[in-house]
Amino acid sequence: MQYQTTLRDAIAFEGAGLHTGAPARVRVLPAPAGHGLRFRLNDAVEFPARGDYVVETVRATVLGVGEHRVSTVEHLLSALLGCGVDNALIAVDGPEIPVADGSAKVFADAVEAVGLATLHEARIRWIPSEPRVFRDGEKLLIVAPAASFRVRMTVDYPAPIGAQYVEAEIGPETYPREVAPNRTFGFLHEVEALVKRGLAQGGTLENAVVFGPDGPLAPLRDPNEPARHKILDLVGDFALLGAYPQCEVIAIKSGHKLHCTAVRELRRHGDGESAAVSATS
Repeated sequence: MQYQTTLRDAIAFEGAGLHTGAPARVRVLPAPAGHGLRFRLNDAVEFPARGDYVVETVRATVLGVGEHRVSTVEHLLSALLGCGVDNALIAVDGPEIPVADGSAKVFADAVEAVGLATLHEARIRWIPSEPRVFRDGEKLLIVAPAASFRVRMTVDYPAPIGAQYVEAEIGPETYPREVAPNRTFGFLHEVEALVKRGLAQGGTLENAVVFGPDGPLAPLRDPNEPARHKILDLVGDFALLGAYPQCEVIAIKSGHKLHCTAVRELRRHGDGESAAVSATS
């Protein structure tokens, strides 16, 4: 995957948003080399999928310009980056990306179904010049130089989830199987509290893993599904670097806020070089 890619054909999704419950539609369209991943919201505004456009990170990553917002972009961006898509226009009608089954599987399956077109221009990569450390209380993120994009994730939640560790190489050979199928999750008491506040209106047992006092209320897809979903989220947030992340990320108890803070800082201070790497390198 040394060359830039795009989709061979458009893909589209419809459904409710996880947090708003509002209907939404998204079309992901092929785009030329150098276009990158870009959002078009309600045919009113267009902007690149970059950390500069993050406007909120509570419960989801929200992007926007002015009064225009789109919530829960992380699962779709994760699928595009994980499946090796460099260039696409993401046209959204509605306030949120549809939740689908709470994972990135529907998006990744659609990408695999249409396939990728090679654009014969060198892939643009974000390559860190040295290791960087980011902290937010007990949450820790380390970004270091590496030959490819790799994530090591540690989570530590109250029972019945507990501590989990998962590592994954992020690429089209591994992402669809090891990362994409893992669903968003939460504790039953948290979900009940959110619903009472008018939030999580699109959440169901079909699109989220809910943990009660004795364990998950529905079967897990993987024993470490929570940690794997956190990798999914991180990949989506790191897509906001605006280039392929050629780095290793070590994450401990991290979340959207820390991910997006790191992405903005790394872009702002030039810790890496967004450069076209020769296709023969």
